[in-house]
Amino acid sequence: MTGKVYLVGAGPGDARLITVKGLDCLAKGDVIVYDRLANPSLLGKAKRGAEKIYVGKRTDRHTMKQEDINQLLVDLALTGKTVVRLKGGDPTIFGRVGEEAELLRKHGIPYEIVPGITAAISVPAYAGIPVTHRDMASSLSIITGHESPDKLDLSIHWEKVTNATGTLVFMMGVAKIGYISRQLIKHGRRPETPVALVRWGTRAEQETLTGTLADIEQKVMAADFKPPAVIVVGEVVKQREQLMWAESLPLFGTRILVTRSRSQASELVRQIEDLGGEPYEFPVIDFEMPSGEPLAAAEKALERLPEYDWAFFTSVNGVEFFFNHLERMGKDIRALHHARIAAVGPATKEALRRYGIAAEELPGRYQAEGLLEAFGTSLRPGQKVLLPRGDLARSWLPAALRDRGLDVTEAVMYATVPVGDEDEELAKLLREGKIHAVTFTSSSTVTNLLGALRRMGFEDPASALQGAAIACIGPVTAKTAEEAGLRVEILAEEATIASLVAALLGWKQAGGRRKLD
Repeated sequence: MTGKVYLVGAGPGDARLITVKGLDCLAKGDVIVYDRLANPSLLGKAKRGAEKIYVGKRTDRHTMKQEDINQLLVDLALTGKTVVRLKGGDPTIFGRVGEEAELLRKHGIPYEIVPGITAAISVPAYAGIPVTHRDMASSLSIITGHESPDKLDLSIHWEKVTNATGTLVFMMGVAKIGYISRQLIKHGRRPETPVALVRWGTRAEQETLTGTLADIEQKVMAADFKPPAVIVVGEVVKQREQLMWAESLPLFGTRILVTRSRSQASELVRQIEDLGGEPYEFPVIDFEMPSGEPLAAAEKALERLPEYDWAFFTSVNGVEFFFNHLERMGKDIRALHHARIAAVGPATKEALRRYGIAAEELPGRYQAEGLLEAFGTSLRPGQKVLLPRGDLARSWLPAALRDRGLDVTEAVMYATVPVGDEDEELAKLLREGKIHAVTFTSSSTVTNLLGALRRMGFEDPASALQGAAIACIGPVTAKTAEEAGLRVEILAEEATIASLVAALLGWKQAGGRRKLD
């Protein structure tokens, strides 16, 4: 049975700029064939187990020839697989999608072209440059600048293009900027015409260089301005002075590694994005139901719900899995009616509230130690305590309660499992110093990230993170990081995502590193 190929535009770089349909395609693709300009974090949106094939240019290998890419798509589809060809920007704008689609059609393979947001429009927009403007430009030309000068002269009719539209956008023409400028001046554009080059637009490395046709080549050389970049020529470039917005966001230019489980990372990722940062998701832990003896022990503990005087929930996961167990066992929370229910931290309290439980909340830094301080006078010998928790939870709390004479039942509601597939892009970013901060939300994220990096070939994982600021959600996590050889620069005042983000902001505003090249 023949498969199907989706030719998908990934957008200009910011992973959020892919279309909804593009995401749908990623979620069902058996194979993802991607190139250099597609944001690698989009690969995390692929369905579990999807094969990923890189066909772009690497420093250690040449670009796969277009003819070979075309044939690869055919061969994969003929095996019955659903194939997603993920291309930067829009596949129909200098994306050679026509060649790929033509060969698919020739072999009778069904395909769809899924448009993407082209860098020709979106990258200038992120630099504060609208490509059209009522008073400055009512038309636009998009031109390839990637060819050699002799090929440019064959593909571009300079005498017609130069003044055909108000705004000219050249794609991938940094190395030819001098030649392009001279040709435009020769054919009628004023030497003082504004020019902007926007490099890696919409990404953490975004950088903008402005000048005029007369001086832009000199400025590019002086700044050692490298591709890939979009070139904008025209009066609309002047709008940048008034309309710059991305650069003004507080976390602009900062790429932050998020190690939290994918099911929990959304809030942290969203807040980083809203503040102009670029989250790089690399979950190193996941959670699952326990099995074997721990599961049997958890079920036994939940059979005794009416007996408990206290139930202490110390994490959102503990809450979620507790109710999963109740549902699976056909039980009802009303069986816990005799107990006082307490939550460590506002997130845990809110998780309980979603199930209709108004728990008592600990003040302060939301650590388990706060339980004794908050409820010390109410904790009496002989009282029965239920602790729904994970398999890696600290032993301090149950030990302290037992020291006070309480009867403590630890119920392992979930198991923490390490994840983290080999990620070549992450390894490359770390080696180049392009991960600016790393967030840890538990001790297990510290341990598992270092383990994942070791599996990826880093003999000393801690040294691989030296170029990034280490951010921890609490002192227990920070202690684990420091014991592993990491230097913690950012510590949340409270054990919440909001507090962690606030600490990241404070670090950035105080001059946090921005190591891009």
